[in-house]
Amino acid sequence: MNILCTNDDGYLSTGIGVLAAAASTLGTVTTVAPDREQSASSSSLTLHHPLRARRSRDGAWIIDGTPTDCVILAVNELLPTRPDVCVSGVNHGSNMGEDVLYSGTVAAAMEATVMGIPAIALSYCGQFPEELEGCEGLVAAVLEAILRRGDLPTDTLFNVNLPAIPASEVKGIRVTSLGRRRYADSITRANDPSGKEYFWIGGGVAHWRGPKDSDFQAVEDGYVSVTPLHLDLTNYKLLEGIRAWDLTL
Repeated sequence: MNILCTNDDGYLSTGIGVLAAAASTLGTVTTVAPDREQSASSSSLTLHHPLRARRSRDGAWIIDGTPTDCVILAVNELLPTRPDVCVSGVNHGSNMGEDVLYSGTVAAAMEATVMGIPAIALSYCGQFPEELEGCEGLVAAVLEAILRRGDLPTDTLFNVNLPAIPASEVKGIRVTSLGRRRYADSITRANDPSGKEYFWIGGGVAHWRGPKDSDFQAVEDGYVSVTPLHLDLTNYKLLEGIRAWDLTL
């Protein structure tokens, strides 16, 4: 099995090292990752300047672009053969609920899915990336549990979140839906040393809600959350109702 490994935290992150090591137990891994932090880059593409690729000492490809750029270059230019699967992460921080709309980690997996390649995005819900160093076995087990099916659904990626507890204490895997979250006090408004006002988006406190099968509830209960995400955002339940509006010009 040929496995493409990427992320949004950069090629030097703890998470991608753990993921590449875990994936190597299942096949041949090629890492193609950004040269720097690209969190919250979503599916952005680099369109207004050229991209450059270089090799690290361990053979990984390093790209001065976004996670989506990495997948596109990997599949179309850098890899000698088309990957059988793309794994993205392990992200330093959770990607649950609406986070999947902003996450570069999820976006990389989504781009692979668009290209017809099965994909898995993995994130760790703890605050300290170094805690991932003991999670190789857990990550490998999760990957193997999903990939051993061999008949993964098309146009679907798997979004995985690992609870912030020691790997030995993880209770198992739950298949989940996306929860909902709202951030409070997520914008800081202040003045810089020269007295000019600025705004800083980020931080704050997240308030979660959702049904019992939500991703955040599984993680809270000590389980690995696995959420299938599909590319079609159409709300089919509302199609006939909206058509009944008789929208005309």
